[in-house]
Amino acid sequence: MKDKSKTIKFLRILGAIAGISSAVIFVPWSLVFAWLPPLTNSIDEELNRALEQGFDGAIVYVDKGGEAPQRYSAGYHDRALKTPADPDALFKIASIGKLYVAAATVKLVNEQKLSLDGTLAEYFPDLKDRIENSESITLRMMLRHRSGIPNYIDSPRFSWDELPQNDREAIELALDLPASFAPDSDYEYSNTNYMLLAELMDKTLGYNHFEYIRQTMLKPLGITNMYNSIREAPVGEVMSGYYVGIEDDLKQNYYGSMIATAQNVAVFLRALNDGSLLNEKEQAIYKDVYKFEHTGLVPGYQSIARYDSETDTVIIQFTNTTNFQGYNWELSEILYSRISKLAAAQGDQ
Repeated sequence: MKDKSKTIKFLRILGAIAGISSAVIFVPWSLVFAWLPPLTNSIDEELNRALEQGFDGAIVYVDKGGEAPQRYSAGYHDRALKTPADPDALFKIASIGKLYVAAATVKLVNEQKLSLDGTLAEYFPDLKDRIENSESITLRMMLRHRSGIPNYIDSPRFSWDELPQNDREAIELALDLPASFAPDSDYEYSNTNYMLLAELMDKTLGYNHFEYIRQTMLKPLGITNMYNSIREAPVGEVMSGYYVGIEDDLKQNYYGSMIATAQNVAVFLRALNDGSLLNEKEQAIYKDVYKFEHTGLVPGYQSIARYDSETDTVIIQFTNTTNFQGYNWELSEILYSRISKLAAAQGDQ
């Protein structure tokens, strides 16, 4: 899973093209054509337009403070069956799940069951000699992606054709690799950090950490239909996922991703941002160690979850077609930007 939350750089380039006299800049035409046209009149129209950019299906959930949430969908839930996209469908949220893991870790820290200053060597003595700098890496660094532990998907042994089937197998791919940098000296997004945090919570609790997430956060928020992975979810309710050039539906492929609806994520994200998810002490700890929005990407599934404090609006966007060698992610970001503008404009009417 990869985080793709950085702003699209080429948008700045587009704004500066008129002032460039002696430089040659290549901007993919698919992105130019996606960004430049005037906004349509509605989010529904934007989603239908997105299908022309190569997406098989899309879901958007808009929750503006003081207004009834709005659900939107376009394209297919299942391309082979021609089933229309369902705004309440389950979806693989990929790295958005890190928000839940970070919040759960913070709660355990507040309960004094874990310590932000505890070291990797202390919590995982069996990995002491297999992860460089383990005696200096703390939980705080892992939460912040400042540990220097390599991302397991960057391991030369990682293959999308032979995916790890649990957290421990994923962690194994990162073992015995040189550190990316000295602890707390730099930042590098690494899924391995959060795989280790999840395993640590399992060890500390004596049961699966997702059950802790369910009992302490999801149930109090009224969320009952969220799952730890595709193995627990009702498969028929999960939106199909596709990779450009591959006909197969990737829905049942295991990527270790949590499964949720757009509404599930929106409710959680609002609570995380408005302070109602965590108590005052937990919120202070969380603010120090992780962010309040996220994106997610695994084959077949792209997701964006953000909260805009100025407009008090949560917008969740799911698109179910990926292409790591193409521009699908950038196109999804453009779509999100355009939908955000429409959502804000609707509030001004």
